[in-house]
Amino acid sequence: MADKTITTHSEAETAAAARELGATLSAGDAVLLFGDLGAGKTAFVRGLAEGLRIDHRDVTSPTFTLVQEYRGGRLPLVHVDLFRLDDPREIDDLGLEEIGADGVLAIEWAEKLPHPPHAAIEVCIAHGDGDARRLTIRFPDPAV
Repeated sequence: MADKTITTHSEAETAAAARELGATLSAGDAVLLFGDLGAGKTAFVRGLAEGLRIDHRDVTSPTFTLVQEYRGGRLPLVHVDLFRLDDPREIDDLGLEEIGADGVLAIEWAEKLPHPPHAAIEVCIAHGDGDARRLTIRFPDPAV
């Protein structure tokens, strides 16, 4: 699958793009989210939840809890926010590979990961004018 760039003009459009991606995900998949504060990373995760048939209204930013797990869909969704962590050892201690093995792992502020999963989907969200966002979705190389 080729990389994909999408321009959205609202939070609903950002979630719709993520919903499309979420419908294709399998157990063990990881989605790494990159973007400035307020770029729409949590909105994107809400869309992933919808694509996994999880109620998007349950999805909140796990900034203070670090990890949220959502069930009730075709796969569990583990939502991680690394914003408040700076020590790579603290991040390693979360055991992200293990907790996301049976479902889909979505990690906000993924640039802080000391050891990113090698076969992850990377989503970069950049601010545009007004509510516009540029989503660049990079899929892992299937040959790796």
